[in-house]
Amino acid sequence: MKKLVIVGGVAGGASAAARARRLDEQAEIVLLERGEHISFANCGLPYHIGGDIEQRDALLLQTPASFKARFNVDVRVHNEVLSIDSAAQRVTILNRVTGQRYQESYDALILSPGAAPVVPPIPGLQNPRTFSLRNLPDMDKILTAIEQHQPKHATVVGGGFIGLEMVEALHQRGIQVSLVEMADQVMAPVDPEMANMLHQELVDHDVDLHLATALQRVEETPQGLRLQLSNDKVLETELMISAIGVKPEVSLAANAGLTIGELGGIQVDAQMRTSDPHIFAVGDAVEEIDLLTGQPALIPLAGPANRQGRIAANVIFGQDSRYNRTQGTAICRVFSLAVANTGLNEKRLAQLGWDYDKVYVHGASHASYFPGAHPVSLKLLFSPKDGKLLGAQAVGKDGIDKRIDVLAVAIRAGMTVFDLTEMELTYAPPFGSAKDVLNQAGFVASNRVTGETALVHSQALDDAGDDQLLLDVRNPGELSRTGTIAGAINIPVDQLRERLAELPKDKTILVFCQVGLRGHVATKLLTNSGFQAKNLTGGYKTYQAVNARF
Repeated sequence: MKKLVIVGGVAGGASAAARARRLDEQAEIVLLERGEHISFANCGLPYHIGGDIEQRDALLLQTPASFKARFNVDVRVHNEVLSIDSAAQRVTILNRVTGQRYQESYDALILSPGAAPVVPPIPGLQNPRTFSLRNLPDMDKILTAIEQHQPKHATVVGGGFIGLEMVEALHQRGIQVSLVEMADQVMAPVDPEMANMLHQELVDHDVDLHLATALQRVEETPQGLRLQLSNDKVLETELMISAIGVKPEVSLAANAGLTIGELGGIQVDAQMRTSDPHIFAVGDAVEEIDLLTGQPALIPLAGPANRQGRIAANVIFGQDSRYNRTQGTAICRVFSLAVANTGLNEKRLAQLGWDYDKVYVHGASHASYFPGAHPVSLKLLFSPKDGKLLGAQAVGKDGIDKRIDVLAVAIRAGMTVFDLTEMELTYAPPFGSAKDVLNQAGFVASNRVTGETALVHSQALDDAGDDQLLLDVRNPGELSRTGTIAGAINIPVDQLRERLAELPKDKTILVFCQVGLRGHVATKLLTNSGFQAKNLTGGYKTYQAVNARF
């Protein structure tokens, strides 16, 4: 009979325990968790604080008793593993309630310690009004502080997933919020022009946004906290959420002599096995391999953690399972918008030195003539050589998950932009369009790869030379409402054929409309008439997003 010991619950550990029992009814399975809860919805914590999830118990997915009843797993909460003796194959454990220390042997050991909040060396950061959010006790402390102090103002430091979700949660409780982010954008997995749409959404909801700004010092005051920022501003606040990021918890593994990777996570192979053949590791503590680059990556997401836990259990109980890398598909709600991504972003592609191109499409979540359609802004990254999909990002109010989920599958399948043109997706006016946003992106990108249409990007327009002419093909009324690009002349697309004589043939004409569709029509008309022309991908809407400043 095999004995399996699992350190840590939640996504990776609990999944491994449940899978192990399904594979072997006779195995002895011990799950050790230093906290109070073994399986809870940590991704739902901000939504309980904000009131979307009303009942706290809804976050409890399994209790020790329910896990025991269903899976016959020996679950021990408040039991912390202090050390691993890999030679003897046993762990030393501290019962945090009784203070007793004891040992437990194992045939196989799974480490699922997760990741801990980053705590930078900022003077004054450790104080009774500053909180991080990792588990249910953290959530309870935040709710208690809100109830006790009734803050009118709170500050969130860090604009990642937790930071943005906490901004929304605090706002929903009627608290004025400041957001401080050291980078020049929130939501690092997407590129700046896509993040600018989120910045606008935050500002529209009265969030006091501080980008490219670091927290330098925290001082306690009778009313709360005084925050000194790197932009020389001082914030008076009553509550602070530190959401600067997370780092893998590897001390247990490192002390046991297991190999730690170059990024600071536990190094594992495709079967989730560490450098010790009897010890496996899963979840946020491990270094994964990026699907597209083949390089190590830290991607703390629940989906990969669940799959890794299942694979580790499969391998331990005799199956030849392998984890097929991580592509970092994720989504976040920011007030009325959703932002999602999959694969590589442009920042990473540029860092890698890969040859890539990009297109932008602004379509509708469903048929535009049916009530309730909302814009979907999609960025597609691909190889200009063969059209292979490399990454995608999308922002909008509706249908964002649908598009990114499809693209996540397409990237994992190694599909190209040409495949997007042939995707047969569901269509009825309340749900989609006969030519979906994904089809549109495929058409635009495939035209770029084949050379049928020449594209220009927003970043290049501000540097247009004397041999180039900017042509705005929108209607004059649109220009009066939204403005235009400096130096552009205006000829509406429906008048262009009759006014070709007004354009020079010795210059490259850079064409743009609002989102790129009329620009494409105009560009084809011009090139078919003997002009050199390029279309601005994503149109003026993308140009505005690229050049927005907050």
